[in-house]
Amino acid sequence: MTTVSAPDTRVAMRRWLPSYLALAAIWGTSFLFIKVGVRELHPLWLTFGRVAAGVAILLVVLAVTRDRLPRDPRLWGHLMVVALLGVALPFTLFGFGEQRVSSVLAGIWNAATPLVALPLAALVFRTERLTARKAAGIGVGFAGVLVVLGVWRGLGGAQFTGQLMCFGAAMCYAVAIPYQKRHIAGRSGSGVSMAAGQLLAALAQLALVAPLLGGPPPNPADLSPGVVLSVLALGTLGTGLAFVLNLHVIRVAGVSTSSSVTYLMPVVATVVGVLVLGEHLWWNQPVGALIVLSGVAVSQGLFLREHRVDQLR
Repeated sequence: MTTVSAPDTRVAMRRWLPSYLALAAIWGTSFLFIKVGVRELHPLWLTFGRVAAGVAILLVVLAVTRDRLPRDPRLWGHLMVVALLGVALPFTLFGFGEQRVSSVLAGIWNAATPLVALPLAALVFRTERLTARKAAGIGVGFAGVLVVLGVWRGLGGAQFTGQLMCFGAAMCYAVAIPYQKRHIAGRSGSGVSMAAGQLLAALAQLALVAPLLGGPPPNPADLSPGVVLSVLALGTLGTGLAFVLNLHVIRVAGVSTSSSVTYLMPVVATVVGVLVLGEHLWWNQPVGALIVLSGVAVSQGLFLREHRVDQLR
C-alpha cells in the first residue's frame, strides 16, 4: 500500500483549494446578486442577462482554447432538455422566489438538491442504487426541510410560495443532474463545449419566452449600477468563470471533492445575506440547513469515507 506524505498532501491541496474556495464564494454570493437584480428586473430578464453574459465568457474560452461547439444533432436535443431543467427554469424560479423570501433561504434551499436528485437517479434514471444508508440520509434531509419551512407556524402566504419556488428550482436541478449523467456524460467533446452549448440552448429558450411573459426587454440605461453589476457578476462569475474553476477542481481533486462545495454554499449565502443585505435569520433556518446538509452527507457516504480515511492513517 502506498501512502501520501503530509507535504505531498499540502502541495496537492494548494493546487485545488483556491479554486474550490472561489467556487463556494461565487456560487454562495449568487443568491445575493439575484436578490439585488429582481428589485428592478423581471426574473426572466434577469435570467436572460446572466445567461447571455455566461455565454459570452464561455465562447471566449472556446476561442482561446480553439475548441468548438458540439456537432451531433441528437446531443443538441439532450442539451435543450438540460438547458431548460438545469438553467432556464431554476434560474428563473430562484428569481421569483427571491421576490418573496430572503437570499439566505434561497441558498439553503439550493443545498437540498442532492436529496431530490438521489431518488430520481435511482428510481427514474437508474444511474444510482438506493441503499438503506442513502434512504436514511434522504429521510434526515427532508426532516431538515420541514424545520426550514417552520411547519409548526402553519403554511401559507407569500413567503411559503417563495420557498416552494426555491424548492422547485432545486427539484429542476435534481432532474437535470441525473438526466445529464445518463444522456450527455461520456460523449465526445470538452466540458466547456458542453456547457457553452447548454447555455446557448437556454439563451434561445429565454429569448422566446421572456418577451411573452416578462414584457419588453429592459433598457440597461434605466437600471441602477448595482443591478447591472449584479447581472454581470451572475453571468461572468457564477455562470461562466465558476464552470471553468469547477472543471479544474474535478480534474485535480475529483468529483467528490468538487460536489462537497454544496456544504459551503449555504454558509456563504447566509453570511453575505445577513451582513450585506441585512436580512433577518430565524433560528429554524440555520438549524434546518444543518439537518439538511447532514442528510446529504449521510446519503453521499461522507461520514463513512472519513471513517475509512482515519483507519488508513
